[in-house]
Amino acid sequence: MRVLIMADMEGVSGITKWDQVDYGKPLYDEGRRLYTEEINAAVRGALAAGATQIVAVDCHGAGGDGTFNSFVPELLHPEVQWVAGHPWGRYVEMFETGCDAALMVAMHARAGTPDGVLCHTISTTTWRRVMFNDDEVGEFGINTALCGHYGVPVVLITGDTATCREGRELLGDGLHTVAVKHGLSRYSARQIAPAKARQMIEDGAVQALSSPIKTKPYVPATPTTITIDLSTVDTANRFMGRPGVELTGPLQAVSRADDWMTAWDQVWHY
Repeated sequence: MRVLIMADMEGVSGITKWDQVDYGKPLYDEGRRLYTEEINAAVRGALAAGATQIVAVDCHGAGGDGTFNSFVPELLHPEVQWVAGHPWGRYVEMFETGCDAALMVAMHARAGTPDGVLCHTISTTTWRRVMFNDDEVGEFGINTALCGHYGVPVVLITGDTATCREGRELLGDGLHTVAVKHGLSRYSARQIAPAKARQMIEDGAVQALSSPIKTKPYVPATPTTITIDLSTVDTANRFMGRPGVELTGPLQAVSRADDWMTAWDQVWHY
C-alpha cells in the first residue's frame, strides 16, 4: 500500500499564532517541531496499517527561505520520504507512479471560517472565496481535487473541528477525521495536548487505512467553472488576459474549461 501525506502547519495542536508558522519568527522553530511530530504520528499509523511506501509533502509556505521546507529533517520518522521546496499543489510524481490513498494532516479551514484557527485560502490577505462549480472549497478541497484528478481517494483529515467539518461537507461521513483542537476564534483554541493529539492521529491513520475506503476520489463535475473572489483590485489584475479566464467583476475571476485540471491550470501557475 502506497500512501501520500499532504501536510500543512496551521492545523497542528499547539499552533494558534502566525509567529509559529512564519519563517524567521521567534516561535517558528517551536511550530516546526510540533508540525514534524504530527507527521510522524501519521507515518506510524500508516505503517501499522500496512503501508509499504509513505511520502510526505510539506505544503506549508512559511515565507522567505523556509517556503515549503518546514519539516525538521532529523526528527522525521526514518521510514518516510519527504518532499520539500516544491511549488504548492503541484507535486504529482507519486500519483503518476502509483498511490493508493492520501492523508491530509494539520489542515486549516478555508477563508472566512469564524471558528477556523488561522483560517485562509492560498493567501491570508487576497483570496476570499473559491468555488469549484457549486462547491465552496479551501486548501483541503484544492488538494483533494488534485488527488481526485489522478483517481486517488483522501481517507483522513486532521486539524481543528472546523477543518474536519469542512472535509466531511466535501467528501461525506466516510472521511475519517481527527480534531486536535477546537477553534474559539481565528487566533485562539481549546487544544488537546500534543502527546495525546499525536496518538489520536496515529490511531486515525490506522483506522482510515485499515477500513474499507468509503470516500470516492473528488472530481469536480465537467465542464468545470472555478470562481475566485478576491480582496484587492491589484490581485484581480493578475488574472487579466489569461486564456480561459474572465474578470466578471472588479474582484472576481472566473476560469472555465472542459475539466478541473485545465480550469485550475488557467488560474494557478508554477
